[in-house]
Amino acid sequence: MLYAVVDIETTGGFASGNKITEISILVHDGESVIQTFETLINPEQEIPAYIEALTGISDDMVSSSPTFGQVATEVYDLLHDKIFVAHNVNFDFSFIRHELSQCGYELQCKKLCTVRLSRKLLPGHASYSLGKLCGALNIKINNRHRAGGDAAATAILLKILLKSDEEGLIAKSLSKGSKDQALPPNLPKSEVEKLPLSPGVYYFKDQKGKVVYIGKAKSLKKRVCSHFTGNNTSKQRQNFLKDIFSIDFEICGTELMAFILEAAEIKRFWPENNRALKRYQQKYALYAFENQKGYIRLGIDKYKTHPQPLYSFDTILEGHNLLKLLIKEHLLCEKLCFIQKNRTSCTAHAEGGCAGACLGKESAASYNVRVKYAMQHLKSMLPSFALVDKGRTEDEQSCLLVEEGKFYGMGYISQSTDVSSTEDLKSALTPYPSNDYILHIILSHTTQFPQKRIAI
Repeated sequence: MLYAVVDIETTGGFASGNKITEISILVHDGESVIQTFETLINPEQEIPAYIEALTGISDDMVSSSPTFGQVATEVYDLLHDKIFVAHNVNFDFSFIRHELSQCGYELQCKKLCTVRLSRKLLPGHASYSLGKLCGALNIKINNRHRAGGDAAATAILLKILLKSDEEGLIAKSLSKGSKDQALPPNLPKSEVEKLPLSPGVYYFKDQKGKVVYIGKAKSLKKRVCSHFTGNNTSKQRQNFLKDIFSIDFEICGTELMAFILEAAEIKRFWPENNRALKRYQQKYALYAFENQKGYIRLGIDKYKTHPQPLYSFDTILEGHNLLKLLIKEHLLCEKLCFIQKNRTSCTAHAEGGCAGACLGKESAASYNVRVKYAMQHLKSMLPSFALVDKGRTEDEQSCLLVEEGKFYGMGYISQSTDVSSTEDLKSALTPYPSNDYILHIILSHTTQFPQKRIAI
């Protein structure tokens, strides 16, 4: 069995936007290095000053060096039939695989990560960075932060790991069914193994225990593992994987509950990597207020929590359609409802609908009666129901409560709970903030599965 111990220097931290400036490949037979390849690479882009300060590699040094394309065949020949070894292997592998793909080569080989292996076979060290780990193991690194020096130190570390592997962990990690090398370098395999196949919400945490990402899943283990597959070489993904040190999770009775819990938890923790749901906001809402002449006016405005809205909408068109329905049903004034702004009186008055409140022909007291009926009508239009489904165990069932068009909360109840009693349900459920995103998920689900909905 031959290993290719690899180290590279680059112009930046992610493969899709940066280039290799130096590469070292040491072919290792498990005992010693039997072949060496090392060269500077002309990245055909400027080397940032901070990278030059770290590695010592300057634009002048690489100006007359070969491009990666000129050494691609030799690199591929050295790697494709060997076990690819590196300290944080997915970083080096992502760069080299990306560069080779640009030259028409598809690199497919098994990988070993000396960070992950060191955590397992050499436990108890304060740090598993190459410099600090080698210092603790008395491995001398000549020319630190250069490909040749770091690769040589990694080759010595590999030999130590091979000799320390009394239980065959390396062979297991190289087996076809093992996903070990696909995992982020700082995430123990045990964190993934503890995950169930149940629906739920998972929390990726960094070294300090801070939540950096929250996700939902129909199957927790399968969904979490899917994050670590694929060949995305973006900066965002590389940093994301590097920051994952542990995983927490909460089992849910249904995938729908996982959807809702995910949305609520993202709002609570505000993780830096949850961009899509963080951007979601309610946009418009229907409000009521009394003007100086005593008339109650209804109107659509941008969503805000104060004053309390009567109802909220994703689009202004949706809001106007509902408001026009209330105007028609209750003979309200289009002008006082801000539907018409440029006319002296509303069209409804000319057509015999509005009684002339906009012209002062109808008193505020008389007009407000109809407005209050309209508001009551709106309230009756908003659904109140429970959504009952399977629970986490056979002894319970899950329940979501929607009250007057707003999501109240969810939780788990016994099979004998009286679902028709709102107060009994509320005592058993956990309240959650309601928004259009959550409500639309629930309403969509009840449309698809009407048998689960119980009117209250």
